[in-house]
Amino acid sequence: MTEQTIVPVETISATIFTLRDQRVILDSDLARLYGVTTKRLNEQVKRNIDRFPADFLYQLTEEEFEECLRSQIATSNVGRGGRRYLPYAFTEHGALMAATILNSPTAVEVSLYVVRAFIQQRAMLATHSELALRLERLERRLQDSFAYQEDRLDDHENQLEQIIETLQHVRSSLTERSTSPQRAIGFRTGNE
Repeated sequence: MTEQTIVPVETISATIFTLRDQRVILDSDLARLYGVTTKRLNEQVKRNIDRFPADFLYQLTEEEFEECLRSQIATSNVGRGGRRYLPYAFTEHGALMAATILNSPTAVEVSLYVVRAFIQQRAMLATHSELALRLERLERRLQDSFAYQEDRLDDHENQLEQIIETLQHVRSSLTERSTSPQRAIGFRTGNE
């Protein structure tokens, strides 16, 4: 591979995005990477359509193209941005298969970088998923801890209430004694 044809994995990663819960790259981006026109790539795909099952390649719907991808592929606001047909989305396996049907040395060499970009993104997603799972576990532990603390506080609160009730009972009984008339201390004579 010549120095001019080497494409950084980061550049390729920027063209890969999630659609229909799959990581995909559009036909125009793949054709540019493989050094062919989009028309030639799609012609070769149609000639070899049996090599591209639905999990390798699918055509976008008008809605997907208009709503989901407008910002990602920077199309014009008019129509399909100069495209006659809706674009095709290639999954990782579809992008590899496309390299084999093009019979171009550039396509074969660049396909290795495309695969690396897909792998890199998969690893990033796995890391993000792992972090999300850890965060969820931490949140659950905190909620459980708060529930445990609330239960403990409820127990402490009940105990404090019992202590206060006992103290109030003792105080009221002391108050009753102090207000009741007391007998005089000493000897009594029969006249008293």
